[in-house]
Amino acid sequence: QVQLVESGGGLVQAGGSLRLSCAASGRTFRLSRMGWFRQAPGKERELAASITWSGGVTYYADSVKGRFTISRDNAKNTVYLQMNSLNPEDTAVYYCAARTEANPLRYDYWGQGTQVTVSS
Repeated sequence: QVQLVESGGGLVQAGGSLRLSCAASGRTFRLSRMGWFRQAPGKERELAASITWSGGVTYYADSVKGRFTISRDNAKNTVYLQMNSLNPEDTAVYYCAARTEANPLRYDYWGQGTQVTVSS
């Protein structure tokens, strides 16, 4: 029903910035909330940030508050994650995920992931 494609990952130095993009296609009218998850080596998957399509209500994990900003372009069905003041602990595979109105409490759709590596 929904396809998600991430882009924008790469290698940056500590203190640098990077912006990730997630393009949604398909039955996008059913989407209620978009989230950016990340999974670092040896760590559990973590929800870094999320945003609702309708009201733009955001959530941030304590580990990224003040450094990351999530936003969306409804016309383009695209969600962004602006990452500033990056440090090596931010190194992870970042995944875009989506909740639908049919399953409002679960992320049912996932992208392929994009690698973010921060060097010291």
